[in-house]
Amino acid sequence: MSEGEIIRTEHLTKRYGRRDRGIEDVDLQVREGEVFGFLGPNGAGKTTTIRTLLGFLRPTSGGARIFGLDIREESVKIRARVGNLPGEFALEDRMTGEELLRFFSRLRGIKDLSYARELSERLGADLHRPMRRLSRGNKQKIGLVQAMFHKPPLLILDEPTGGLDPLVQEEFLRLVDEVKAEGRTVFFSSHVLSEVERVCDRVGIIRDGRLVTVETTTGLTDKAFRHVRLIFDEPVNGEPFAALQGVENLRVDGASLSFTLHSEPDAMVKLAAKHRLVHMEYERPSLEEIFLTYYQHENGGA
Repeated sequence: MSEGEIIRTEHLTKRYGRRDRGIEDVDLQVREGEVFGFLGPNGAGKTTTIRTLLGFLRPTSGGARIFGLDIREESVKIRARVGNLPGEFALEDRMTGEELLRFFSRLRGIKDLSYARELSERLGADLHRPMRRLSRGNKQKIGLVQAMFHKPPLLILDEPTGGLDPLVQEEFLRLVDEVKAEGRTVFFSSHVLSEVERVCDRVGIIRDGRLVTVETTTGLTDKAFRHVRLIFDEPVNGEPFAALQGVENLRVDGASLSFTLHSEPDAMVKLAAKHRLVHMEYERPSLEEIFLTYYQHENGGA
């Protein structure tokens, strides 16, 4: 591994059988102190990659190192230095959150639970009811606390904001910023572009089990188009808008124009200003749409 790398994979492959896809030839490097977003639609291979990195699945071929340690031979040592939140996890139904955190603190040799309680308060986690009585969102909060409270040098989180309400999601992203400021590393999978934009330095995109690209966050979002809808006080001629650079799929419905825009909005705004504009929508596409557009360009499509 190069100096400053926390994770390095080389041709990492996990197959479940002849027909069941896992991951194929994943080459990935994650640097110390960065927040790395691992992106892809459901079923793309995000969870398989994480479980293989942590030694819960054995690679079919290829390999990886975390902290310079081999994931096949030294997975126990690796997990001792990692805070992990699985995408799906089961907690002891009869335990309360407090009891669960005390259990993990004994396993990790931690006597001071003050940071665990601080995290619980910030995330609004209920530590006093049995797990079986908690909602999915509250279980997720406790899962995050157990992954973070021992301040590990590496956090590996699989879809960490699933089930959280927007205010708690924002608090979690602030915690990620704090982890980064301390020089620690975060690797998390997601399909939510907004949270990736908010905190990630770089992103890797996985599709059908293969790593498609690794880019800076700016590089990814620059590829994104926008959905635009303009409503005027009276019908307008759509042809000048259709002629603008980057405008595709123009639809005219009376005084309403809808299209996708693949360029900066300046020319479109100036043209719209020649009429009386009463309403404008300028929306980011879903991550799935960005993926589809990106893959089309990668494969030589439109």
